[in-house]
Parts: sequence; C-alpha cells; structure tokens
Amino acid sequence: MKKAAGIGLLLGLVLFVALTLYEGVGDVAHAFSRIGFGALLIALIRFVQTFGAGFAWRFLTPKPRPAPWVFCGLRLVRESINNLLPVAAVGGDVFGARLLKKRGVPGGVAAASVVVDLLAQTATQAVFTAAGVMLLLHAGVAPDLTGAALFGAAIMIPAVAGFWLAPRLLSMSWIDRLAAKIETQTGWPSVVGLPSLRAGFDTVLHNRAALARALAVHMTIWFVGALEIYFALSFLGDSRSFATAVAMESLGHAVKAAGFLIPGAWGVQEGGFIALCAAFGIGSADAIALSLIKRIPDLLCGAPGLLLWRRMEDESLFARVSGESQEEVRGA
Repeated sequence: MKKAAGIGLLLGLVLFVALTLYEGVGDVAHAFSRIGFGALLIALIRFVQTFGAGFAWRFLTPKPRPAPWVFCGLRLVRESINNLLPVAAVGGDVFGARLLKKRGVPGGVAAASVVVDLLAQTATQAVFTAAGVMLLLHAGVAPDLTGAALFGAAIMIPAVAGFWLAPRLLSMSWIDRLAAKIETQTGWPSVVGLPSLRAGFDTVLHNRAALARALAVHMTIWFVGALEIYFALSFLGDSRSFATAVAMESLGHAVKAAGFLIPGAWGVQEGGFIALCAAFGIGSADAIALSLIKRIPDLLCGAPGLLLWRRMEDESLFARVSGESQEEVRGA
C-alpha cells in the first residue's frame, strides 16, 4: 500500500510539473507571488475549519470524553497526515482513532466516532457540492463542466446511505472473515475488534441530537472554507462574489476527492482548478496559483500537526514503557 501511495504521489507531482511548465513557470510564479502575507489569513481560515471539525467529532463521542482541545489537536493530526504524508486519504483518520483510544475512549467508540465523523463530513460535502452545481447552473457556465460536477456530486450520494448501511453491514459474519483476511495479508494491526466496533456504532448513532449538531457544524465548515477562495482571488487581483467562491470551493473539493488515490491530489487538484477557473474566465496561470495558495495552509497547519502527532506518540510510548517498567519492578 505504501508503495502504491508513493507511485501515486510521484505521478501526481509529474502531472503538476507538466501543467506548470505548459502554462508557464514565470506566469504561475508571478501570480503566486501576489499572495504575500495573505497566506496567513488563508491559514487562519483553515485552522478555524480544522478546530470546528474537532468540535463536530467531539459531539459524536459520548461522555465521558476528553476536553475540546484534545479533539481539536487530534483533528489537526488527522488532517496533517492526510495532506502531507504519502498515505491513503484516510490514513490520518486511523491514527486519530488510535490516539483517541489511548486517551481513555473505548476502542469501539473511538473507531465508530471517526467513521461516523467521516460519513457526516462526506454527506455534508455532497450537499455543499450540490449547492455549487446550482450556482454553476445559475451562472450559465459550460454545460460539460456542469455535467461533470453533477456526476461528482452523484458519486458522494452513497455516503449519505452510509449512516443507514454501516451498522447493518457490520452485523454480517462475512465482514469478520474479510477483516481477518486483510489483517493477515497486510500485517496491519486492527484498531479495534469488530464486536466492539458494532457496539460503538450503536452508541454513537443512538444520539441523534449529537449527530445533528455534528452535521450542522460540518455544513457550516464547508461554507467557511469558501472564504479561502474568496480572499485568494482578491489577492490575485480578481475579486469575485462569495457565491462564485462557494461554487469553486465545492467543486474543487469534489475534484480533490476524486483524486484520493494520489496523496494530496497533486496534479489532479491543479487540473481541476484550471477547468473550474476557465468556466469563470480566470486564466490558467492564476488557476494554478490559486491551487498552490490552497496548499499553503496544508503546510502552515500541517507542520504543527505532524509535530503534535510525534509528541502524542512519544507520550503514549513513554506511558507504555513506564507501565512495563513498573510491572517489572513489582515482579522483582
């Protein structure tokens, strides 16, 4: 899996370089240089999104549960791993569930809360993308782009059904056999056993009020994210309406989701932005610069997230070693 992710990242970077060379390195660099200290504002917006998502995740975790800042930190770790490391797009979520378990949350609940959080995130993204499609139709952009956007939104529909299907699928015995086979072939240790995961799903999904709050927060976060596009276009000297920013942000995320096999969706995101920007009369060089501006928060937010991850892992390792040492002392 790591080898496949590495190959995907290499292909994505090659595509990114090819697009940049084709559009003109100088033009892209000139457009990108206009961002200036605006990058800090873009990063601040991303921090707001990430911490908001941390609160949504906390809503899904039943009491007793860690403090809000713990979930915000773990959410930052999840996003940082997914954005910066050559792993699949859900790699950070696996680590997030494991770290939450190490902070006293039962393994089944920790894993279930992450899965339901991802379902809530994807379901609201489908609604957000549908809003972007409606705005595209209202703007009268190219029909082929609108059709592609509709197709992208349709792909996310199964995520909505996931709320109903996930607990029922887990009740089937063949899931246990499949999980055991995957673990044997890959050597990956399970985060939690399936019986505990089933119980975790029952606990998380039973609280409908918490689920509604998490959905509302995730829905709000998508629109907050559109501010990145709104301000980035202003910094590039091409101010647009917030509705245009929403359309571009929603469909940009749909394109990035389609390239989930490539870490960071390198090349895929840039190609998607070129198509989106062309529909609104924005040049290709500015489109690539806009995509690069969107990647600035990945670095400014991701670097602290990776450092936090290392600190959390060291703490858990220290606790485990200390515990083993105490047992040895008692045994002696």
